[in-house]
Amino acid sequence: MKALVIYDSNYGNTKEIALKISVGLGTDSKAIPVTEFKREYLNGVTHLVVGSPILGWRPSENTNKLLDSFGSEELKDIKVTSFDTRMKIFFHGDASNKILRRLIDKGGEKLCDPKVFFVKDKEGPLFEGELERAEEWGEEISRI
Repeated sequence: MKALVIYDSNYGNTKEIALKISVGLGTDSKAIPVTEFKREYLNGVTHLVVGSPILGWRPSENTNKLLDSFGSEELKDIKVTSFDTRMKIFFHGDASNKILRRLIDKGGEKLCDPKVFFVKDKEGPLFEGELERAEEWGEEISRI
């Protein structure tokens, strides 16, 4: 298994989650900011995880640009899933499901349901235990 975690992060919370997911995925895993993504990073990748903070009830603009850039079958033979970071409020939006649907539309095979991680306020910090949950989720994904 070769895994890639692509993330966007405004205040560092989504980055922290992405790095812990990558740790959980194992040594053949890499986490990169969406702004540093290059096509060749997909070579040999079997598992792709994309994460974003929720901004205006949807994924970030950079994340949407990444998803738009993938060709219709570019993710064929790659297992995909997603995550988002959000506040624990009633009106929060849903970036992770939107990301996953778009990854599948680009040919990806659903790996597992998306995951949500919570921040205490708009700029964070993350709630206690979220980093541990992220690493555990990465470990779970690595076994699929």
